[in-house]
Amino acid sequence: MAIISEFQEEEARPSASSSPKAVPFNASLDPSDPVGFLEKVFDFLAKETDFLGKENFDKEIAAVVRVAKEKHKQKVEEVAPKVEIKKEEVKKEKEIKVEVKREAMEVDKNEDQSSSGLKVPNKGNGLDLDKYSWTQSLQEVTVNVPVPNGTKSRFVVCEIKKNHLKVGLKGQPPIIDGELFQTVRPDDCYWSIEDSCALSILLTKHNQMEWWKSLVKGDPEIDTQKVEPENSKLSDLDPETRQTVEKMMFDQRQKAMGLPTSDELQKQEILKKFMSEHPEMDFSRAKLM
Repeated sequence: MAIISEFQEEEARPSASSSPKAVPFNASLDPSDPVGFLEKVFDFLAKETDFLGKENFDKEIAAVVRVAKEKHKQKVEEVAPKVEIKKEEVKKEKEIKVEVKREAMEVDKNEDQSSSGLKVPNKGNGLDLDKYSWTQSLQEVTVNVPVPNGTKSRFVVCEIKKNHLKVGLKGQPPIIDGELFQTVRPDDCYWSIEDSCALSILLTKHNQMEWWKSLVKGDPEIDTQKVEPENSKLSDLDPETRQTVEKMMFDQRQKAMGLPTSDELQKQEILKKFMSEHPEMDFSRAKLM
């Protein structure tokens, strides 16, 4: 008969001090639903342990949350300065790009003016000067002269002649006093005070088929090839005038691009037609103007 000693029985029993076997936890985290993940954790703890049955388990969890929150706060504070620095760098980079672009536009504008000695027209196809500004259409020129607020018509000096304009205030040097770029029709010209602070002068051109380069001779001139007429007003012209205006606009665009004008294109077509009708002739030295 086999005899089992008490020592052998002690060895056969599992040791109370041995570590419990780890239980695997399988769950995936959805970043949009972190609370759902925590619910799975607590379900797992309730199923596999008696942790939730402890008297102060909620305080222990709160302590863990505080520690985690503090770590997150420190991490955010470390990253925030880097983000701010990055934002500042991006802002400065944008400012530099804008400044470079502005300077490039200024250079282009200056080059346009210096190469031809002419100014780029304002939006009204005229020019803004220190003491006055003017705009134009093919038929008219409008001059705007700032005057002191409250100026009355009796204080204004405005003399409009066929080829001369004088504008100013009584007792003061004239603001404008010079020979007009081209002649006008005095009977169709007039002036008025706008909002008690500006003198508006309308001059009707005598030649209504040409753009003015300046209001009076001796003033800075504009580049008439950069004039942009309002196409919508072409419908107001009679057919003959409209055709002439459209031809002029076409020729201006062609010249700006270094291409032949309508007259030059017509000459080319005539020469080509003549060459095709006379194949027996030698046109090797002929030039298409």
